[in-house]
Amino acid sequence: MKKFFYGLVVVLFLIFITGCNQEDGQSGEAKSKDGELTPIKFALDWTPNTNHTGLYVAKEKGYFKEQGLDVELMLPGEAGANQLMAAGKADFGVSFQEELTQARAEDLPIVSIAAVIQHNTAAYASPVGKDITEPTDFEGKVYGGYGTDMEKAVLGTIMKQHGADVNKVDFLNIGSSDYFTAVKRDIDFANIFYGWTGIEAETRGEELNAIYLKDFAEELDYYTPVLATNETMIEENPETVKAFMAAAAKGYEFAIDQPEEAADILLKHAPDLDEDLVKNSQKWLSPRYQDDAKQWGIQEKERWQTFTNWMVENEIINKDIDVEKAFTNEFLPTKE
Repeated sequence: MKKFFYGLVVVLFLIFITGCNQEDGQSGEAKSKDGELTPIKFALDWTPNTNHTGLYVAKEKGYFKEQGLDVELMLPGEAGANQLMAAGKADFGVSFQEELTQARAEDLPIVSIAAVIQHNTAAYASPVGKDITEPTDFEGKVYGGYGTDMEKAVLGTIMKQHGADVNKVDFLNIGSSDYFTAVKRDIDFANIFYGWTGIEAETRGEELNAIYLKDFAEELDYYTPVLATNETMIEENPETVKAFMAAAAKGYEFAIDQPEEAADILLKHAPDLDEDLVKNSQKWLSPRYQDDAKQWGIQEKERWQTFTNWMVENEIINKDIDVEKAFTNEFLPTKE
């Protein structure tokens, strides 16, 4: 009887182990041979904000661990996320189509693996008192930015369509100065992510006029921001990339469906953020993560090609790039 009992226990144990191994294989987990979680370094582009909520949800809810990953979300340093990924010092990171396209033109092997937000939410913002409501109103005004050629090209594209001259705009390099301070003291308008700075203005009771880039030029509806990795990771560790994207997608889908709890999770990990700003921003941004796409994260070749052509035509990059190597939907979870 004892022999039968112990034999039955062994059989059941073996069935359990076999079942677990089969389940791990089907889910594409990235566990190491000894069963430990695979360490992953992820480089943020900025201090934590609602562009990153899905990542913090995936960490808090254990979605990364479910996929066999131990993900460290690293705050930005002097080196940008693209450089860290290209050098192999970060496995994944936040990038932007405009920056990634420039990186590819400079032969940095960075690849976009998901669009965080389906459409460009950037806008030219100004206090309502400045009466800037149309692209023609930019003439004679002071624009605050980073002093890049691309900024002038983007503004010029929009103004040209309305018969306005970008050369009649004064450009002032304000770097990362506070928008609200700069617009009261030094400038008339600037390019902002409405989902953060625009919502901050609403929270503070400061009315803004917003002119969205995508509403005035189709080629400017580029993906910003995106999640990215490097070619080596894709070639040598595709299962890790797949596992990472399975968890990240689950995190952003949670933030889409449950913005209030998602905001609370972000605040837990970044307690110095303003609570009202985070919650209002999350409410505004959650439906825009996926927007009209068939699933969160997906990217279209046509939009990549259109924007790349625009960058070449405006001499932002000095050569064309193969957009099919610049992005991929391969690692997004398969939807029924």
